[in-house]
Amino acid sequence: MGVSVDGFIADREGAFGWTTPTEEQFRFHLVQTRELGGYLCGRRLYETMLPWETDPSMRGTELAATFADVWCAIPKVVFSRTLTSVQGNARLASGSVAEEAAAALAATGKDVSIGGPGLAAGAFELGLVDELRMFRNPVVVGGGTPFLPPVTEDVRLDLVETRTFGSRVIYERYRRSRDASH
Repeated sequence: MGVSVDGFIADREGAFGWTTPTEEQFRFHLVQTRELGGYLCGRRLYETMLPWETDPSMRGTELAATFADVWCAIPKVVFSRTLTSVQGNARLASGSVAEEAAAALAATGKDVSIGGPGLAAGAFELGLVDELRMFRNPVVVGGGTPFLPPVTEDVRLDLVETRTFGSRVIYERYRRSRDASH
């Protein structure tokens, strides 16, 4: 997810245009997306990403077409209280987040991503998230949708990867710490 320096994925008006990736970041996203065996997402993220599966104009460049192909191939589970059907390589969730995550992991030997702030927060609270991956954008938005939910206990993390892009966006990858002495 793209996140502001002060920890928000969308500003007070719900906008997130400041997270639009450069070509360098988009290529990095493509590499990461290729590694996924499944994707659990909330309704808004599903709707934001659906054009990659349904709108031919999204394939305007070779890079965009490659991403669309990769995105279309990933099985997606959509969590929604309002949708009655979904399109593309997706299905509506029929179980809990924990059940759907377990089923998605059982169906693949690859990582499964969880996206959408509400869904990801719930998964995080249940201890289902092994890694956090964020693209920290050089902007302070002062409020909006937080990247992480409030927690009642510290969650220790190990920084396992960083990368700074030419746009000065910093990719950070954290893994839940296995070291109890932290």
